[in-house]
Amino acid sequence: MNREEMRKFFTSLMAKFIDYGGKRLADDVIHKLKELNEKEKSPIGRVVYDAMFTDLKMADELDRPCCQDTGVLQFFVQVGTKFPLIDDINDCLTEAVKIATIEAPLRHNVVEIFDEKNTGNNVGTRIPWIDWEVVPYSDEVIIYSYMAGGGCSLPGVAKVLMPAEGYEGMIEFVFDQITSYGINACPPLYVGIGIAGSVDVAAKLSKKALLRPIGSRNTNTRGAELEVRLEEGLNALQIGPGGLSGASSVMGVAIEQAGRHPATIAVGLNTGCWAHRRACIKIGPSLEYEMLSHKGVCL
Repeated sequence: MNREEMRKFFTSLMAKFIDYGGKRLADDVIHKLKELNEKEKSPIGRVVYDAMFTDLKMADELDRPCCQDTGVLQFFVQVGTKFPLIDDINDCLTEAVKIATIEAPLRHNVVEIFDEKNTGNNVGTRIPWIDWEVVPYSDEVIIYSYMAGGGCSLPGVAKVLMPAEGYEGMIEFVFDQITSYGINACPPLYVGIGIAGSVDVAAKLSKKALLRPIGSRNTNTRGAELEVRLEEGLNALQIGPGGLSGASSVMGVAIEQAGRHPATIAVGLNTGCWAHRRACIKIGPSLEYEMLSHKGVCL
């Protein structure tokens, strides 16, 4: 393929990737929902889980998004410096969003600030949002897509704590937010937490934490222990599926961290709802690809 043919193929592939991720949940999310369903003893909780799986079955059969709020598209791109379309990714992803908006279809969700006008194609100022990581010497690209809906974004918040508040203050912050706003995000939730020295870094890390597979653990032993203890504590609240009470409040807790200044500790919190529409694809230099989040899928 020449460059223009590669651009067209890549754009088409990304449009199909967006489409697929809005209709079918990742393997780890499905596995966790089945696990929580089996543990659920509450009659109303079992009804809610049944409704979730019925929804997913119909979305697959009817080829429709599994949630009417298809969110605002966010991409997290880990691109090698030798990937042949490194200069074209931004434009191709933007065009792919426009195509997927029509073909999936996706609800029109992008409203321009100040103008208060819906763009009608899910593209706008700095949207789709693209987060970049450059990988030296690599000729591959790994792209995560995330549909940030109005519900799962509501509890999103970040704060710089007073130094004396320490990790206890961070834990209190998480519980305050989940108990105050968590049910707005359609539990059981996937909870992403960022810990850093400034509010912007903590907020970004909390969103990137949601990209991790459910059940994975922080590489730091103490961080992994904190993930487990927070998960146990949040589940003990028994918020339950749909916020209607039940055995589990969360699908999991993921923490990402960055070094901090001695005088500050910042914490960010983001949540994914039960319909955690995160997808991941790896693309090689000849545009061969593998869906990492949905094993064996051909787009």
